Amino acid sequence: MRGGLTGLIVAAALVAGAGSAPAADIYVNNVLGNDRSDGRRPEPGEFGPVRSIARALQLAQGGDRIVLADTGQPYRESISLVGSRHSGVGGRPFVLDGNGAVLDGSVPVPPEAWRHYRGQVFRFQPPGKAFQQLLLGTVPALRAPADHRASEPPPLEPLEWCLYRGDVYFAVQPGKLPDQYPLGYAHYPTGITLFHVDQVVIQDLVVQHFQIDGISAFNSARRVSLVRVTARGNGRSGVAIGGASLAAVDHCLLGNNGEAQLLTLPYSETYVYQGELLGNTAPGWVDAGGKAWFDGVLRSGGLKQYPSVRDRAPKG
Repeated sequence: MRGGLTGLIVAAALVAGAGSAPAADIYVNNVLGNDRSDGRRPEPGEFGPVRSIARALQLAQGGDRIVLADTGQPYRESISLVGSRHSGVGGRPFVLDGNGAVLDGSVPVPPEAWRHYRGQVFRFQPPGKAFQQLLLGTVPALRAPADHRASEPPPLEPLEWCLYRGDVYFAVQPGKLPDQYPLGYAHYPTGITLFHVDQVVIQDLVVQHFQIDGISAFNSARRVSLVRVTARGNGRSGVAIGGASLAAVDHCLLGNNGEAQLLTLPYSETYVYQGELLGNTAPGWVDAGGKAWFDGVLRSGGLKQYPSVRDRAPKG
């Protein structure tokens, strides 16, 4: 049962804009928008949508709502919500409404970046070396674990890759070269960073293919609600909550991330309601500190996936 402060957070998320109208709506369209517009209307024109989320955040004030158009083209940005201008006012949250749009941190690997390593294995050095993702088309390629203390990278099967001492290694199929594949990598560090904000709702958004985290409540991000968010294919985690932050993760899907689907860090409080944390490429939840409640139950130690097999079992 949802209760106390968390219940208020999630309730605000589910009825964002219903009970108390936002101070202003700022519309974003990455196909038809123009960053010289003021974003006050969804249709193109002098007062039409802006083109980038970053521009909308420059125009925003406390309690505003940023409304993305799902154009079918990803928004390729790394954005930050910081301070009072990106916070709620009274009972009115600051809202980022994705409408199903995709925020993507990847770019193609330049063909000239690849260097032959040996056999069918090639390598290149991306800007982000601690965490990374190699994409084959629109999904992460199959990753092989690598021990950075070893004297060389592990053996790779065709279409496998690894990150070893800052380089990406990729094994091609016989007779092929890397530039014959649609390969991309995580270029931007984090999709959305929240820093010293309060009363924020992020809803109906896909956040994918960033070097570190899809969404990071980095420090003192209070009363943050992630609602129907999908965070996938990021180098470290889909969602990271830390640094005296308080966040609700409601009806979200986190999967295909590099080291954790959900990462909780010291001094944070995280409340997970329904949704799924897949245990496919990494544990569903890595407990690195803080407190975490799952459907009202305080847990510790991490989870392979959520709901777990035990949680899915019928009652009685």
